[in-house]
Amino acid sequence: MNILMTFIQKAIAQGVAILFGATGETLTEKSGNLNLGIPGIMYMGGIAGLMGAFFYENHTTDPIPLAGMLISLLCTLVAASIGGLIYSFLTITLRANQNVVGLALTTFGVGFGNFFGGSISKLAGGVGQISVATTAKAYRASFPVLSKIPVLGQLLFTYGFLTYLSVIIAVIVTFMLLRTRVGLNLRAVGESPATADAAGIHVSLYKYVATVCGAAIAGLGGLYYVMEYLGGTWSNNSFGDRGWLAIALVILATWNPVHAIWGSLVFGGLYILDIYIPGLSRAGKELVKMLPYVVTIIVLIITSKRSKLENQPPASLGNSYFREER
Repeated sequence: MNILMTFIQKAIAQGVAILFGATGETLTEKSGNLNLGIPGIMYMGGIAGLMGAFFYENHTTDPIPLAGMLISLLCTLVAASIGGLIYSFLTITLRANQNVVGLALTTFGVGFGNFFGGSISKLAGGVGQISVATTAKAYRASFPVLSKIPVLGQLLFTYGFLTYLSVIIAVIVTFMLLRTRVGLNLRAVGESPATADAAGIHVSLYKYVATVCGAAIAGLGGLYYVMEYLGGTWSNNSFGDRGWLAIALVILATWNPVHAIWGSLVFGGLYILDIYIPGLSRAGKELVKMLPYVVTIIVLIITSKRSKLENQPPASLGNSYFREER
């Protein structure tokens, strides 16, 4: 029982960053944009939040955890939004190839994070010496009373602020997409931008806002990993393939952020499953780590056979819109 509880808790902890990325990418893809720069944006968000907290703590005599949290949160949202804005400008305004721009943004974001992570390490006294423990306390604070409830307390109330925020944002985005006029317009843009344009919907504006907001949400995944998961430290290339798993989760969740909540738990569990299977060889562990992608491929095959439109990707996904061709 204890092993199972530990596994579920670790799966949730692993899945939160993936959930942030998947929710942000779902919002972006609903506008018709395919942002493969999500992994890089998560790096940008993570390092920006760490830098904000680091300089606050090192230039304040008595740093306040809540103030450090707000500063790091703001830095993350700004940095990730800039990444989304760069992608939007290149793909929407300049009509550059979305796949190329996204991959370039990922390369840039990873390099950006590793460069500044190394730079801050030197300022802090050496590689691996970065620590913003004061700010991390605010992110990791849980529910001391509720966490003492047998079983459910440990399972549901031992996480930090960003873990619960990831679920709240996923629910809000889903409600917006399915139950509001803004969501209806956004889905129309993703399905047929020419038709939406003819109906008076500002296609470019919807694409810009959805992509920038989606990037900001994905950036929170990087902030979560640095502040809540790692406790306010930085390690180059530590994100692994979580950004790519977030993009894969969009497919598994059939472009619905609420489905991504349980999907992130599945992906989080599969990500660490090799640790809990005894006797695996190195090759066996790598095969187990492939499971999230295998599951995604299976789901993609199954959903492609269904006729329900809500289970399909937006019809114009990955295609640039040329108004003069309407």
